Amino acid sequence: MDRALFFSPQAGRTIDAPELARTRFAIGDVVRHRMFDFRGVIFDIDPVFANSDEWYDSIPEGIRPDRNQPFYHLFAETDESSYTAYVSQQNLVSDSLGGPVEHPEVDQMFDQFEDGRYRVLRSLTH
Repeated sequence: MDRALFFSPQAGRTIDAPELARTRFAIGDVVRHRMFDFRGVIFDIDPVFANSDEWYDSIPEGIRPDRNQPFYHLFAETDESSYTAYVSQQNLVSDSLGGPVEHPEVDQMFDQFEDGRYRVLRSLTH
């Protein structure tokens, strides 16, 4: 399998990843965490884990996900707050609520919400 290297500022190192990776979700999809009570819209995808070792090690060992799967960056929300989240593919499911995400940064990247997903702003596409 062909491999690709990319630098991850979050990890502070070069990441070795498959050149092609299959993802279950896409940028603009609204998803929910499988175990924790939050939902969000995907704004970026890493083909494999590309965050810091400290972040990874902070996850309890019993629920720590495999590094060799897609990880998603989310504009996330709970009933009390909004934040960005970094979540493994195995811990995400499609959001059954189907409504928009009330995160303050959504409008900076996405246009309209339609059919359960967001469309990326035209000015950000190429």
